[in-house]
Amino acid sequence: CLDDKKGMMFNNRRQSKDKFVIQDILKLVDGKKLFISSYSESLFQGLESKLIIDDNFLNNAAEEDYCFVENNNLKDFSEKIEKIIVYKWNRIYPSDLKLEITIQDWNLIGRFEFVGNSHDKITREVYVK
Repeated sequence: CLDDKKGMMFNNRRQSKDKFVIQDILKLVDGKKLFISSYSESLFQGLESKLIIDDNFLNNAAEEDYCFVENNNLKDFSEKIEKIIVYKWNRIYPSDLKLEITIQDWNLIGRFEFVGNSHDKITREVYVK
């Protein structure tokens, strides 16, 4: 989840916790494994899915698994990543953790806009290498 300047977090806090984004992620994952950190666990409480809570998930996820990333640097994992699904808030927030991967070097294969519960417009973009 990114703001318009690729910001992910500010002062150890997420920029948003839109429940419609979480529901959309679970639809996309479609019953496959979804790795999250313990920090993200509260976003998925009470929702049915194959969640794996693992603070070392970026090392432990297998090829077909999904990872929800909100407070991790991805630079060291860029070779392992096959697809990036970005949710954009279409706003600029203060941030001190940013996405270090240059997604402009990837191929955009899909874009979808929807109304969230915290933002009037959320954009989902899907990129592949």
